[in-house]
Amino acid sequence: MKVPVTDGEGFAPEENDEQVEGIEPEPEETEDVVEPEEELDEEAMIEAAKRAGEAAAEADLKADAERAREEAGDLLAQLAQAQDAVEAAKKEATDATERLARLQADWDNFRKRTAAERLAEKERAAEKLVLGLLPVLDDMERASEHAKANGGDDENLLQFVAGVDAVHDKMVSILGKEGVEVINPVGEAFDPLVHQAVGRVEDAEQYDETVAQVYQKGYAMGGKVIRSAMVTVTFGGPKRPAPEAEN
Repeated sequence: MKVPVTDGEGFAPEENDEQVEGIEPEPEETEDVVEPEEELDEEAMIEAAKRAGEAAAEADLKADAERAREEAGDLLAQLAQAQDAVEAAKKEATDATERLARLQADWDNFRKRTAAERLAEKERAAEKLVLGLLPVLDDMERASEHAKANGGDDENLLQFVAGVDAVHDKMVSILGKEGVEVINPVGEAFDPLVHQAVGRVEDAEQYDETVAQVYQKGYAMGGKVIRSAMVTVTFGGPKRPAPEAEN
């Protein structure tokens, strides 16, 4: 501490920069004073930083939300495409199943139709063969009847006729195994669907429209008449009674 030197009257005409021996000057005490404006500036900066952080965080959240919405939209679009693909696949599977069912039905119909056509062709071929053999049977029957009527007691002729009859019967038996039936309606009621009338015979003792004589036998094959029998029909007799109904 500086001590002023006076002249005895209390005046200090000049300052003495020298220190009093043995006395050190005391340092002046100072206090740190914070200016109010500096405090406000710091708080404002902190507040501004907070707002900036909040704004940045909000912007990030908005960006994340937008990306999430875009991703959700993409996923929904992909899901819609997948659903469309599934529906298209289901429709294709249904169409394929229906086509397969139609093809199977067409194949079954074709197979049945082909089998029926083959059977019909076989029957027609067999029928044609039988029709070709029937005149031979007719000739054998006529020859046998003529020989029996005019041969007398000729043993050789009778043996020949017996041989012809045996061949005839054998042929009829073979045809019978193939479904051929002989129509020989002597004494039966005349049936215009099966018989062909070639003459009429008056006979009061027979029912009217009864087959009196068979000039040529008829034949049926597989339930179908392949040749009608040529017959004569009676007339002048009583009416044939109606057939009794089956119980």
